[in-house]
Amino acid sequence: MLLPTLLLSLTIVLILLVTVPWLRRPLVSTPFGKAAIKRLPKISDTERAAIEAGQVWVEGEFFSGKPDWQRILNEPYPQVPLEVQAFLDGPVERVCQMATDWEIYQRKDLPPEVWKFLKHEKFFGMMIPQEFGGLGFSNLAYSAVMVKLASRSFTHVATVGVTNSLGPAKLLLRYGTPEQKARYLPRLAIGEEIPCFALTEPLAGSDAASLTSRGEVFKGDDGQLYLRLNWQKRYITLGAIATLIGLAFRLYDPDNLLGLGHDVGITCALVPRETPGVIIDHRHDPMGVPFFNSPIEGHDVVLPIDQIIGGVAQAGQGWKMLMQTLAAGRGISFPATCTGVAKLVTRVASAHSVVRQQFGLPIGRFEGVEEPLARIAGLTYVVDAARLYTCGAVDGGAQPAVVSAIAKYQTTELARTIVNDGMDILGGSGICRGPRNLLAHVYTAIPIAITVEGANILTRTLMIFGQGVIRCHPYLYSEIQALYDSDWVAFDRLLWGHVGAFIRNVSRSMGLGLTQGRLAKAPVSGPTAPYYRKLSWASATFAVLTDMALIRYGGSLKRHENLTGRYADALSWLYLTSAVLRRFEAEGRPDADLATVQWAAQYGLTQIQTAFEGIARNLSLPVLGMLLKPVMLLGLRLNPLATLPSDRLAHQVANDLQTLETMRDRLTAGIHLPTDPTEALGRLEQARRLSLQAAPLHRRLKDNLRTGQLVTDGSKSLETLAHQAGLLTQNEWDLLTAADEARTDAIQVDAFTFDQYAAGSQVDSPTLQPLLSDRG
Repeated sequence: MLLPTLLLSLTIVLILLVTVPWLRRPLVSTPFGKAAIKRLPKISDTERAAIEAGQVWVEGEFFSGKPDWQRILNEPYPQVPLEVQAFLDGPVERVCQMATDWEIYQRKDLPPEVWKFLKHEKFFGMMIPQEFGGLGFSNLAYSAVMVKLASRSFTHVATVGVTNSLGPAKLLLRYGTPEQKARYLPRLAIGEEIPCFALTEPLAGSDAASLTSRGEVFKGDDGQLYLRLNWQKRYITLGAIATLIGLAFRLYDPDNLLGLGHDVGITCALVPRETPGVIIDHRHDPMGVPFFNSPIEGHDVVLPIDQIIGGVAQAGQGWKMLMQTLAAGRGISFPATCTGVAKLVTRVASAHSVVRQQFGLPIGRFEGVEEPLARIAGLTYVVDAARLYTCGAVDGGAQPAVVSAIAKYQTTELARTIVNDGMDILGGSGICRGPRNLLAHVYTAIPIAITVEGANILTRTLMIFGQGVIRCHPYLYSEIQALYDSDWVAFDRLLWGHVGAFIRNVSRSMGLGLTQGRLAKAPVSGPTAPYYRKLSWASATFAVLTDMALIRYGGSLKRHENLTGRYADALSWLYLTSAVLRRFEAEGRPDADLATVQWAAQYGLTQIQTAFEGIARNLSLPVLGMLLKPVMLLGLRLNPLATLPSDRLAHQVANDLQTLETMRDRLTAGIHLPTDPTEALGRLEQARRLSLQAAPLHRRLKDNLRTGQLVTDGSKSLETLAHQAGLLTQNEWDLLTAADEARTDAIQVDAFTFDQYAAGSQVDSPTLQPLLSDRG
């Protein structure tokens, strides 16, 4: 009797310790918290600003373990308004027609008439409100413009993008004084001022908070306060031609003239180019892409104190300003650029697959080509879905910092995959540069998008999950704050709420895994419903794995970058796959898109599964891991989230892309499509159209050959023999002839005489002064 009584007593004591707060708090929660505080992550002021910048949006649903699909599906899904469509069909279309990508590369700059047109039509002021002379566009409208420009030339988006995204205008709109806004915004809107923003330094790249650029406050002989600035910056887009520099530096106040102490902190100021001491006399060459990018230096540059963006009130607040601006901004420009690139590649690769023939068949009929074609189509759908969904959030007032980091990282990486696949399909046509080549310059430009505004390695391993888990976890950040504040009442409540959520998610993950997700409810019916159930299972598992990592590593988790990268992959594809499903619903479930959506969803689930398996193999967790990991691994084996999309599905997607006009047009909507057959894409599109029209006739001729109606010795083409035998009408003969001529023309590649090639390779870069006067 003693043992049962003892066990019963221990059970009662444990229940009381867990369920009675006034007992639990001093005996369990407070001692645990005091031990845990030693493992808290060291959060610097700059990292705290990064973590607190922006807001948690739908990404928080995946950390909960039970995503609210109604909320995810009900988030705004924007459409381009008529007045913006008029701008796209008018000025944007015209500027795309004014110069080809090859012409821009040959000039190593946009032509002067293009610069003039961009200024006149306020391309540099798209995001500036109309009250200050800008166009007052939404993020979606700006994104749509960037998509179309990117499909023409990367130089367009590099030039227009920086003036509208991270730059003086953006900071002035949010933080500037009324006087600064009135002075600068109207001039920025019409290109009278060309802006740049100078942040990166030789010793401060990914660790941008470790700036060495220095500013000191001093009192002039006139009794007014001034700044003395010294800096060395690099990689500054538009720096070589900028007339107004946004500068980030660390501000010091030796005499405490501002009353903010000696080390005021990172500050942003506006520096006119003509200010004595500003040195801009060199230019970078980023992968040969001819947009302006340069180092900038300043030596003893003196400015009035009111050149600080936002005035003295914003002194020392520069890092916070930058983080809050980037929290939403990086999720707009890069997805738009990558969408334009992806849609261009989709258009080019699908047309080339129809036009180019080998072994008597269009190359798109071969399975080896179908695989990358399907990947191009599916990933293009993903990139555009992420772009639209993220734009809707930002235009709705959210500043989704983690989603923006996901959007930047994933769209640039997916665009790299898409471009590589396109180059593989084009083969020799893709590697011979010249006016006929549509992908070579895009291929060389992709590393730029990978690198800037948060290099992708850093974005994946630190920003998405390393910082994102603190920001997005339903309990973690509040627990950390309670520990720092020694608020044991709040910590007790949060801790046991966290424990309860962990137990629920463990049960949910196991139940959904062992029942193949059937216990989860899907918000829709039909062929996409299983994907919602799979994502619910994935969210529960992600939440459990996240808590296991927090238990194991505590504050040191962000240093285990192999693991945080895998967690970032899982979170990214939870978001991207949800964006795919959201897009399909918002656009009315078009039948033509279903195969592509299924391919994209299956691909996304495969990426999540791969990330989970990598985490499970490498997450070392004594005791608790011994109990949970075997069950979770069993669930992965019994119920894999997905395998790679089947060959049959890939075949359908690739075939739809080549032959189904509604699907192809929807997938590539919004890009610049020249109709002139003397232009590279216009020529290719015409050859594709004629080739598809002639395809039934070619099949008929092959049937005639098999049945003996036609006999050939190889001296004449089947078309000629059939025409001579009266098996083709004149219209059919004309169509076959036109198709063959168009196809032959479209597959040609550029070649240069020795003198032309030598002259092209020895063209000196234009001097800076004529370029500046061209823009004047």
